[in-house]
Amino acid sequence: MTAKTTLSRRGFLGASAAATGLAFAGLPVLAQDATSLTIAYNLPVHSWDPTTGPAAVNPALQAVYLAVFDRYIAQNPDLSFDAGLLTDWGFSDDKSQVTMTVREGVKWHNGADLTPEDIVWSLTRAGNPDTGNPMQFVWGKLGNYVVDGNVITADVLEFEPALFKWMAFLTAFVLPKDYYEEVGAEGFEAAPVGTGPYTVDAFEPGAYVRLKAFPDYWGETPAFETVTIKFVTDAASRVAEVESGNSDVTVNMPYEEYDRLIAQDGLSGEAIPITDIGMIFLNDIDVMTDKNVRLAAHYAIDKQLIIDRLLQGYGVPLSTLEAPGYAAYDESIVVDYDPDKAVELLAASGYSTENPVRFTIQTTRGFKPKDYEMIQAIVGLWRRVGIEAEIEVYEIAKHYELRATDTLAPAAFYNWGNSIGDPSTSTGFSMFGPSPHAVWDTQDLIDMIGPLFVEADEEARIQGYKDVSRYIAEEGYVIPLLQYVMPIVYRSDLAVTPYTSGDLLPQAITPA
Repeated sequence: MTAKTTLSRRGFLGASAAATGLAFAGLPVLAQDATSLTIAYNLPVHSWDPTTGPAAVNPALQAVYLAVFDRYIAQNPDLSFDAGLLTDWGFSDDKSQVTMTVREGVKWHNGADLTPEDIVWSLTRAGNPDTGNPMQFVWGKLGNYVVDGNVITADVLEFEPALFKWMAFLTAFVLPKDYYEEVGAEGFEAAPVGTGPYTVDAFEPGAYVRLKAFPDYWGETPAFETVTIKFVTDAASRVAEVESGNSDVTVNMPYEEYDRLIAQDGLSGEAIPITDIGMIFLNDIDVMTDKNVRLAAHYAIDKQLIIDRLLQGYGVPLSTLEAPGYAAYDESIVVDYDPDKAVELLAASGYSTENPVRFTIQTTRGFKPKDYEMIQAIVGLWRRVGIEAEIEVYEIAKHYELRATDTLAPAAFYNWGNSIGDPSTSTGFSMFGPSPHAVWDTQDLIDMIGPLFVEADEEARIQGYKDVSRYIAEEGYVIPLLQYVMPIVYRSDLAVTPYTSGDLLPQAITPA
């Protein structure tokens, strides 16, 4: 693991009554002894198949899944790639085949050996549209697998430039072929089996999961024998959890609470820039079909003011869905705060403060630090220029349901995670109409983005996404807001290795 990195707010800007509610049966009231760890987490797990359904593409759930399952390819805290269940991988020179070498000596939690057939079965299942993998259109681009010892070859049915990056990303988990076929989907949910550092020891949906260290794990032995992850969706309750000692670690609290907590004896913290982007999806319905309305809504937002006032300076304003560090980030694309321009654009479409344009904006509340408060502030800024937006609060699971069915409101706040930093997994999938993750469906973007998914010339592919990002900014098809900084608070006798992906991994927490 890398050395612990602490960024103060100043350093970052320069560089760019819970216990009562959570005292469920079998869980202690206070954080546990030297062999155990308790984490207050901001999102519950509802499914233990990390390859199917909306949960599989929720970036915030990946940390929990990564405690139990392994991906084909691993990722280090700095986002660099490393050997996972595959130790070697690559395309043939003509991009017509892939070769993958499977790690030897890996055990499933039920004691069976990991085999190349598990890898082939997992990839084949993921590529089958009937299994419900949200990324099927990625995994379905391989076929005709051949196993020779621990080496797998496969034909490239359709070239995917980011294929091996995807193997370290969403839905890229390997499941046990024989066990899954024996117990079925329902049996797997009841007793999930992976190859990760922890096994699922107890699970209460919506409440907690208790993990036990897997003694035959192929990698580094985790520091804690038992990890209890409490699902605490309310930010104030998570603060109370760690402040009272009921939990040892928590994450994603308001930044003023972060500053207050880490000043206390016995508590420490990390606040690191991560790959998550705060954004407002715009749906191509109702008033959002008017370019003037879209652009006015963007120009009217003072992003730096929101970061300074609500996020205590923790954040980086953005104008595209490519953040610093992403492969296609272009700092020259800027949509400045310009309320006069917003007024002018709205007037051109017949709107004003006396005759405002009206629509609904949806948001979570407490899922990310100050998410609801940010939208309140944005609605206030909009009101000044002639936009009246009604706020609708929903749970993150509802967002995924509405987005999958393309029934989001005209505007919807979301945080987009892209831990591999590839433009196809940010601008590409979020803005390409046929993608299940997009809500803007116009043909111009389909025509521009579609060819980039199969562009073999890497330089041309990255430039193509930069061009798309500039076009999207000019058309106002989405409103990027900021790059997040993730606050983590923990007991001072612990050491936490933060991941730029935003993952808070139990296996990356050790005694100090």
